[in-house]
Amino acid sequence: MKHKDAKPTSQPNKSSRVVPMGIMFVVLCGFSFYVGGIFCSRKERFMTTDVTKVADSPKKTVTGSAPIQIKSVAFPECSIDYQDYTPCTDPKRWKKYGVHRLSFLERHCPPAFERKECLVPPPDGYKVPIKWPKSRDECWYRNVPYDWINKQKSNQNWLRKEGDKFRFPGGGTMFPNGVSAYVDLMRDLIPEMHDGTIRTAIDTGCGVASWGGDLLDRGILTVSLAPRDNHEAQVQFALERGIPAILGVISTQRLPFPSSSFDMAHCSRCLIPWTEFGGIYLLEVNRILRPGGFWILSGPPVNYENRWRGWNTTIEEQKSDYEKLQDLLTSMCFTLYNKKDDIAVWQKSKDNRCYAKLAVPDAYPPKCDDGTEPDSAWYTPLRPCVVVPKPKLNKLALKSVPKWPERLHVAPERVGDIHGGSASGFKHDNSKWKVRAKHYKKLVPAIGTDKIRNLMDMNTLYGGFAAALISDPLWVMNVVSSYAPNTLAVVYDRGLIGTYHDWCEAFSTYPRTYDLLHLDGLFTAESHRCEMKYVLLEMDRILRPNGYAIIRESSYYVDAVAAIAKGMKWGCRKEDTEYGVEKEKLLVCQKKLWYSSKQTSR
Repeated sequence: MKHKDAKPTSQPNKSSRVVPMGIMFVVLCGFSFYVGGIFCSRKERFMTTDVTKVADSPKKTVTGSAPIQIKSVAFPECSIDYQDYTPCTDPKRWKKYGVHRLSFLERHCPPAFERKECLVPPPDGYKVPIKWPKSRDECWYRNVPYDWINKQKSNQNWLRKEGDKFRFPGGGTMFPNGVSAYVDLMRDLIPEMHDGTIRTAIDTGCGVASWGGDLLDRGILTVSLAPRDNHEAQVQFALERGIPAILGVISTQRLPFPSSSFDMAHCSRCLIPWTEFGGIYLLEVNRILRPGGFWILSGPPVNYENRWRGWNTTIEEQKSDYEKLQDLLTSMCFTLYNKKDDIAVWQKSKDNRCYAKLAVPDAYPPKCDDGTEPDSAWYTPLRPCVVVPKPKLNKLALKSVPKWPERLHVAPERVGDIHGGSASGFKHDNSKWKVRAKHYKKLVPAIGTDKIRNLMDMNTLYGGFAAALISDPLWVMNVVSSYAPNTLAVVYDRGLIGTYHDWCEAFSTYPRTYDLLHLDGLFTAESHRCEMKYVLLEMDRILRPNGYAIIRESSYYVDAVAAIAKGMKWGCRKEDTEYGVEKEKLLVCQKKLWYSSKQTSR
């Protein structure tokens, strides 16, 4: 809690008030002492109920306090109806929120008194997921038992059910010949996809993420984005396949990414009304797209001359829609880069010269000048204006960023924007994580094998852990706390992906979507805001059965975490860090595979 100091006032000519004020001061002190005594007695009673000092550990931690240990508690199972529970995007709560611009699909986390203190069960018949790369083409039906998407999208070849599996043929609405042929055509239009210039991409309205999955073999790392849906479970399918994805929707709030992050953005018939509401959705794409980056659209109104009959509209309407889109993009300093058949590619301005026209009175969209930080993106409202890249950042444009994989280890220009950030600090972080990753692999030999595919670094700095694992058959979601120094732009500049998040809330993903969770001092940094129990329960929700958690913490917290983890059916062991110091320990945990004891209602 924050405390405000009282502001004293000087009144030298009013000596008659000195005595009453002195009496008041004494009375207030006495009252504060009395209330403080009550609070402390209550606090002591609470502490003896839930927290006890470890008797056999006289050593002091870096904080000067003895280590703590939470008394073991066994968490109950949630109802089987919660097998796909996403607390902050819960369809059961949608009716509480407005339908304007589909804002009910955005994050709306439950209040504290509605938080679940139970373990989310897997579906009946759940199996350990199929290993990468085979998982890209198939998954167990019982792991994602949703027939609706199969029935609705079977004609588009997204996926099909065969026996006890779903298979992913690589089809899509706009690529009936398969996703690889679609991406091949795209590469013909964008030569920068060949040589490492383009490394990061975002797919809005991703379907089952076949586009992002195909790009992985081409050296392009994609964040696939789709909203929570009552039936389709698109993001859950993507993550089950081992493809990066996150729940999200462009509605009234900014996406949880910094400005100028992605080298490429893609929409394949994603049904986003790009020119409505003053073009505000496209303005958000502009914010997160790097200068010189590419925006790709396939589907209406592209190729309206040949496709309009299949779109239940008139050629005049489609022509008007295309012209509106072209005019909007031009006003935002995009130029049509290439176009063929159903695919059109626009390029964002490579420098800031074009944006001078936005200073003209009545220009639309105007230049953002409301003081909102361009990288502010955690519950930040969308703005109907153009975010212009900072002029001082000369190496932010796509043409100036080193090509992949060189960019992974080059200190980005934006590291200097971070308080205390520097190129030398970046290089030190890189070296440190190489040592740490080597040690982690000794403790968890599964790292680097096909047993771990989806990995999350829950509170990264510069993405050093992800960089150290870059040669392994896995991908890392790098999470930067919304309360920590804003380093996520550096993560993207080096060719990695990630998101902002507040760990006092649930993460934007389905249950059972990560093979390994890693945190480094998260409880030390956030325990004053976030209750440890709920953070660990959230970790349990998103961790796959048989998945691992590596918890790097001060000795003060390790035993407490271990006690709670035991109540979540995790098996944990305490290990030394690579440095073997006493003040910091590693807790290596594995989540057990268990099945609900309750009868399914599905």
